[in-house]
Amino acid sequence: MKNLIVIVFALLSFQVFSQNKITFKASDGLEITADLYVSNPAENSFIILFHQARWSRGEYLEIAPKLNKLGFNCLAVDQRSGGEVNNIINETHQRAEKQKLGTTYIDAEVDINSAIDFIKKEYPKAKKLIIWGSSYSSALVIKIAGDRNDIDAVLSFAPGEYFDDLGKPTDYVTQSAKNIVEPVFITSAKEEKSNWWNIYQVIPSIGKANFLPETEGQHGSRSLWEKFPEHKLYWEAVTAFLNRL
Repeated sequence: MKNLIVIVFALLSFQVFSQNKITFKASDGLEITADLYVSNPAENSFIILFHQARWSRGEYLEIAPKLNKLGFNCLAVDQRSGGEVNNIINETHQRAEKQKLGTTYIDAEVDINSAIDFIKKEYPKAKKLIIWGSSYSSALVIKIAGDRNDIDAVLSFAPGEYFDDLGKPTDYVTQSAKNIVEPVFITSAKEEKSNWWNIYQVIPSIGKANFLPETEGQHGSRSLWEKFPEHKLYWEAVTAFLNRL
């Protein structure tokens, strides 16, 4: 009987924290790798997670299971602009380089749009579709939310106008942000506020919110990692925002 209880507990734990590596095609044909964290009913809201520069879907190894506990299903995506973090190699980036495709921040925009399209197709009954970005991808999720009409909320960790060196206007993100009527949450390290404050101000959404720590804080989604002293404060702000959706 004791062994049976242990087995049942293990199975339940697996169900709650299951993580499955999958692949799907970007609109230009590149195969994208992602980790699927689905432990809630298909009707629950879905969060698509995008990593920061030179990193991978490994940025969300610690974060995604906590979002599962909050009732959200998640997909952590390897964009073609990336590298490695937490011993997780960015497989999409590897394929893009092998195929001699572009791997700049802007090149990753197609991956974000393709991930959105993939989840909308695979989870059509999801209550809400939420996109979440870190550093360069946090700017792109704002841009994309302003350009599309099928996003229900945005979380952006350390956005900015990062793309002028890549041939884009200095207000590339800001212009699209003017179109966002859905709830938006923006946060960053304390000293990074000037990078995104103008973007935040032009967002017309009445459901927008922001958070800055009183201490130094961290850049990107890693601010939620337990190793950093402010992580609980970041989580409190994130959870409060998600609870309002």
